[in-house]
Amino acid sequence: MFGAVVVGVGIAGQVRIRDLQVPQPGRTGGRLTVKGFISRRSLDAQQGVSQISVEEAVNREDIHVAFICTENVSHEDHIRTFLQAGKHVCVEYPMTMNYQAAVELWDLAQEKGVILHEEHIELLSAGYKQLKSEVAGKQLQEGRLHSTGGALKPGFGFPAFSGIARLTWLLDLFGDLSVATAKVETHDGNYTKMTANLVTVDNRPLSWIEEHGPGLPRAKNINFCFDSSTMTQIPPAPREPVGLFMQDLMLFSGKLEGKVPPEDLQREKWRILRCLELAERIQQLCQV
Repeated sequence: MFGAVVVGVGIAGQVRIRDLQVPQPGRTGGRLTVKGFISRRSLDAQQGVSQISVEEAVNREDIHVAFICTENVSHEDHIRTFLQAGKHVCVEYPMTMNYQAAVELWDLAQEKGVILHEEHIELLSAGYKQLKSEVAGKQLQEGRLHSTGGALKPGFGFPAFSGIARLTWLLDLFGDLSVATAKVETHDGNYTKMTANLVTVDNRPLSWIEEHGPGLPRAKNINFCFDSSTMTQIPPAPREPVGLFMQDLMLFSGKLEGKVPPEDLQREKWRILRCLELAERIQQLCQV
């Protein structure tokens, strides 16, 4: 049994507290149990769980795991605090706002002998799974992924980091990528459009666009041209019975129990660090 603390009680934090209090699908009993939550605000109990301090969480012997569900810009400090205390960490993407910090945190986790897990629920969605199955085996000629949404909130960071889930899609679908050019447009302080021109190892062009502003719908538009066909929309897929955060919790639990092969862990680590490296390069080019 692993005792857990949830750091941050926004939407994601509330879902984590909920999921930690119900048995995981396919198991006779829960492997994780929530012991408390941490918030900057002074709050009453949330879903029957009491608030505790960071100091109490890092010192309690019955707390082994921290779930970081705060603003993106604060992830790094929270991860470091709990890793240094010898706690396992599950954090929302992006892990950090720069590549080198993530490398250092992963080294720290290895030194302490604990698990560092970055949640990527967008890779677990039924729509993405269907998209990946239909892309498999096809030769990309060129492509575009255009993601839109409301104005970015403070603390979410540069679009290449706040939108890193979409970059992860492209890397997962088409293999390693490099950045050719990148630019960002901003208007009135709440509209942002970032365009990154990427290249596959086969020198095929991929455009990634993150566009955010008031009134923009939350959507992902694709145009992937292959040697024999073109995909212009994410294929429909039936809703899965297990929620995305619960699926991620099951993956994390498997790591805690030593059930994930080392080669899978290494492949995932490479993917996460590579995406952070690419996001940092995009940001650098946009700031030139």
